[in-house]
Amino acid sequence: MALVMVIEDEEALALLLKYNLEKEGYEVVWEPRGNKALAEIERHCPSVILLDWMLPEISGVEICKLVRSKPDIKNIPIIMLTAKGEEEDKVKGLSAGADDYVTKPFSVPELMARVKANLRRAPELIKQKEFVFEDIRMDLVEKKVFRGENYIHLGPTEFRLLKMLMETPGKVFSREILLKTVWGDNIYVESRTVDVHIRRLRKSLNQYGPDYIRTVRATGYSIDTKPSDAEEEPTSETEEEE
Repeated sequence: MALVMVIEDEEALALLLKYNLEKEGYEVVWEPRGNKALAEIERHCPSVILLDWMLPEISGVEICKLVRSKPDIKNIPIIMLTAKGEEEDKVKGLSAGADDYVTKPFSVPELMARVKANLRRAPELIKQKEFVFEDIRMDLVEKKVFRGENYIHLGPTEFRLLKMLMETPGKVFSREILLKTVWGDNIYVESRTVDVHIRRLRKSLNQYGPDYIRTVRATGYSIDTKPSDAEEEPTSETEEEE
């Protein structure tokens, strides 16, 4: 069964879409918040996305660009839903990476046909099922991490941190970027909170092998076989998990 994600802040329209999509046999996930959309897309990895242009906090165009920048979700078909009908706006939406464009108000049968067409046209979706670095394997479907044959229990924050690092091994991520991506823009935590969770991540991973989480002095972290720069990390673990 194909999963359709509806990212739309107008509840009445979202419920109408959900009803008709489920009637067509699709599974539907609705997300009304623009600032939560990317995390939910990564979590559910839908077969197609219906994405409203005008969303609170972040626009549909920006969400589209973010989806296209993520290796594990970049191939998901995106249909933009918008009241904007000018040619220039359509070009802007398609240039951001949208596969199709539907102007409100639209007929439901037409939209259902476009969903089917985009699912047919889409290549067999190359969904990355796992990340592997040296002997560390992250199963993105089951949300599990292994070191060799050993299962590593991680909290949700540590899992998201490791996923971000393993997406691009060798790339150094600043604490600020890690905070923004893993915790989100609307949650205030101090940058040193990252250090606490990295320390927890290291403790869990290093039970069964060498330390591949690299600390780069005054910058941030990466996953790499290079040694860390010397830098003190906090020993307190008083920060909450989420």
